[in-house]
Amino acid sequence: MSTGVLLTAASGAGHPLIDLDFTVFVQLLLFFITAVAATKLLFHPYIKMRDERIAGIEGARDEATRMSAQADAQLAEYEVKVAQARSRAEEERRKLRGDAAAHEREVVDRTRAEAQAAQEQARETIASETEAARSQLEPRAAEIARAVASKLLGREVSQ
Repeated sequence: MSTGVLLTAASGAGHPLIDLDFTVFVQLLLFFITAVAATKLLFHPYIKMRDERIAGIEGARDEATRMSAQADAQLAEYEVKVAQARSRAEEERRKLRGDAAAHEREVVDRTRAEAQAAQEQARETIASETEAARSQLEPRAAEIARAVASKLLGREVSQ
């Protein structure tokens, strides 16, 4: 049995469901021409563009990873430099505080010495003025004592 008879017998009618003739080969030829043209004009450029985009994305990812690693390295370097700067600043601060404390001690000691010298000079001045006043008042002491006693007692006191 031929294919045409089978198709006719299966359909139950007098006309075949699929008529296999020369047009099938023309349609196949047109299909292959369209497939080749679509492959050359559509699919290959699309696949090439997609591959380039994927390569670009992967390149961007690699670049981002590289930049991230570089940024991490720079951050670590920055943190080391900041720690060193803080250490130097703390050392300088300690040194300045020590210098300031030494200067303060020097100023306090000098001021204390000056104050002691001024106090000693004041004592000497007071002592000399007291001695001068005493030498001036001693001859008159008896006379002043009588005058004070007379005023206190309200009467004249004898020698």
